[in-house]
Amino acid sequence: MKKVILIFLFLIIAIITVSGYFIFKEKNPIPTKKKGGENNIMKSKILMIIAPKDFRDEEYLIPHQVFNQGGFEVEVASKEVTEAIGMFNTKVKIDKDISQVNLDDYQGIVFVGGKGASIYFNDPIALNLAKKSFAKGKVIGAICIAPSILANAGILKNKKATAYPTEQSNLNQQGALYTNEAVTIDDKIITGQGPKAAQEFAEKILSALQID
Repeated sequence: MKKVILIFLFLIIAIITVSGYFIFKEKNPIPTKKKGGENNIMKSKILMIIAPKDFRDEEYLIPHQVFNQGGFEVEVASKEVTEAIGMFNTKVKIDKDISQVNLDDYQGIVFVGGKGASIYFNDPIALNLAKKSFAKGKVIGAICIAPSILANAGILKNKKATAYPTEQSNLNQQGALYTNEAVTIDDKIITGQGPKAAQEFAEKILSALQID
């Protein structure tokens, strides 16, 4: 009889212990890492650099949409403003000043054109961002007159590139091989000629980012 009672008590203790374990586990699940880890999150971001005033609206809006639809987070940088205004009055909230950019946070960097982009032609911070992006092997995009930023940074030497026709002379002087194409790809540098090329330009950058 004593053995039966002991066995019965043992079973009750076992049931209580197992039940408690599962209740605790449910309330305190073991944390799991996201697929791809933290580095994957870092690599899913693109930086778009626009002029504080008179950037070309389509060259910002279309790529921004393409990148978002492709699963990339987009951050926007500019110079000394919290809101930038396009040539056709598109207003964009600025995430950070170009002086605060950490390139390690991004997989790709895109310079948007429009007449206001000339503010970066000789801007040491913008040129340094282009140089460092190139050195780090980032995907780099520039459209309209913005390829002159890359040319002035010295990263288009012996590279095929396109741009708005007004920039052909400057690109050639800086050693670029001007193509006059709508979009030109040379390794990880992708250049576009103007607003009409914005969709193709964005899609080529997206493809390069997904392969990278």
